Amino acid sequence: MTEKILVVEDEIPLQETLAYNLKRQGYDVQTCGDGSAALEEARTFAPDLILLDVMLPGLDGFELCRILRQEMNTPVLMLTARDDEIDRVVGLEVGADDYMTKPFSMRELLARVKAMLRRVRMMREEARKTAEAQPETSLAQLLTFGNLVLDMGRREVRINDQVLAFKPKEYELLLFLAQHRGQVLTREFILERLWGWNFIGDSRTVDVHIRWLREKIEANPAIPSRIITVRGAGYRFDG
Repeated sequence: MTEKILVVEDEIPLQETLAYNLKRQGYDVQTCGDGSAALEEARTFAPDLILLDVMLPGLDGFELCRILRQEMNTPVLMLTARDDEIDRVVGLEVGADDYMTKPFSMRELLARVKAMLRRVRMMREEARKTAEAQPETSLAQLLTFGNLVLDMGRREVRINDQVLAFKPKEYELLLFLAQHRGQVLTREFILERLWGWNFIGDSRTVDVHIRWLREKIEANPAIPSRIITVRGAGYRFDG
């Protein structure tokens, strides 16, 4: 199946260059130069990946990414002419999966696109295998750990039947940990599998997301019993 990419960029020469190079790689590409129009296009086109400029007419990239994250789990690669660290932090906080500063190498951008789509395929495949390993009942899409339930079919996390508010990356991290229950996973391994080897951040990104998870699923986040820190090694999910 041809993977679909939405390019949201108001600089027409760059928009056309991106579309041309992505189409040459075999992707189905749609383009937008306005944030509000891009939101509607994302809803109808249902892309597998979004390339999103920060400075846009209508909705800016940060606000558009925040809205998209409430509606879909499509990975977002943000593009900006600014190299301020605060912009990168804000972009990642509102839900972007990666970040590139203009001007950038087209070869590097295509490599990141390929890596991000590969991770999407891997996550889907792991979810499929996990579901197939469950008994073929109505619970086949559920991972249950006491009062904690991961509903893979609905991409929901529930505690005591109450749905918790999860950002896409938080859900992916918890699912990844749950699928490797009892195994010690290093920060580097988690980063590589969920963020990619070329992620611009560092291993503290994992620590921050683990802290957010604990605040949501642990009875006492200060003394966690589900996500355990293994000193000098990484993290272990005990369920």
